[in-house]
Amino acid sequence: MTNKKILIVEDDADVRLGYQILLKANHYDTFFAADSSSAVSEARKHKPDLIILDLGLPAGDGFIVLERFRGNTNLAVIPVSWCLAATCMATRNARSRRVPRLLCKSRGMTMSCWR
Repeated sequence: MTNKKILIVEDDADVRLGYQILLKANHYDTFFAADSSSAVSEARKHKPDLIILDLGLPAGDGFIVLERFRGNTNLAVIPVSWCLAATCMATRNARSRRVPRLLCKSRGMTMSCWR
């Protein structure tokens, strides 16, 4: 049986490393994109089972990246979990846009999740 594949779209190298350690320990294969311009190409290349998408990215925020995913029939079916720094304003913004799955990150890689 092959491991599930997760694409992590995150510009912070420390957070990417934290995700990699956590997910590999739980038998997931991880792939990375550090900005919005490489996110779509990495998703096409690896065909992940899940995408964890940071909302605050250089060269276009996560909402722009999601629009690009949704505009591609092969990528539109991949579930996306949003990730953002745990601030009240960012959380309110995500909720106002009806984000279905959200991971809130902090420097210590403590995360919370809501649906």
